[in-house]
Amino acid sequence: MADLNCPRQNHLINSLPEEIYQRLLPQLELVQMPLGHVIYESGDELRHAYFPANCIVSLLYVMENGASAEIAVVGKEGMVGVALFMGGSSMPNRAVVQSEGYAYRLRGQLMLKEFNHYGVFMHLLLRYTQALITQMAQTAVCNRHHSVDQQLCRWLLLSLDRLDSNELTMTQELIANMLGVRREGVTEAAGKLQRAKLIDYSRGRIAVLDRPGLEMRVCECYQVVKTEFDRLLPLEFSGSH
Repeated sequence: MADLNCPRQNHLINSLPEEIYQRLLPQLELVQMPLGHVIYESGDELRHAYFPANCIVSLLYVMENGASAEIAVVGKEGMVGVALFMGGSSMPNRAVVQSEGYAYRLRGQLMLKEFNHYGVFMHLLLRYTQALITQMAQTAVCNRHHSVDQQLCRWLLLSLDRLDSNELTMTQELIANMLGVRREGVTEAAGKLQRAKLIDYSRGRIAVLDRPGLEMRVCECYQVVKTEFDRLLPLEFSGSH
């Protein structure tokens, strides 16, 4: 089991120079992130930044009729709460825990104070934000132009890159909500991947059996996002294990 007391499990924190890391360390609070926990709702004023260690947070847009669609996933490569340093203080989306675990929380005022030193921390967070914007834009394109099969492959690979395991705990209904498609479409797509022996799906658990096989089926959207994260962030940010 990973050391609960090591914030360096998060790649952004791990990339900080020792001086900055030691300055922030006493302020980093370990918090549990249970499945389905809502970190913030649309329009909420953000008070903390969250740096996932072994959980995944989904950024979702929720429509007036209750329909939703995921615009990005955040895991150990990043942080939740970019509005804190971008100047807006709130976001028009919901942030909800997609894969349970824990994260490190930092008070918004403290993060902003460090950001305003205009040093390494600022540049790191701005590069991460650019990579996150790329993921959001590519997700919009993918949802519009690619099949549910391809979207599911992209979603699985992006999630795997943010976990130390090849298993996800996720129902088809939740996946459908994430992708903004009908549950029947996810059932059909997951069935195809299972018959091809790429995944094993049962009782809300998805185990990826053949990652290279998924990568052969996925649309270009996955690689565009991964390449941008690898380009903008240090080497260990790559989802490669």
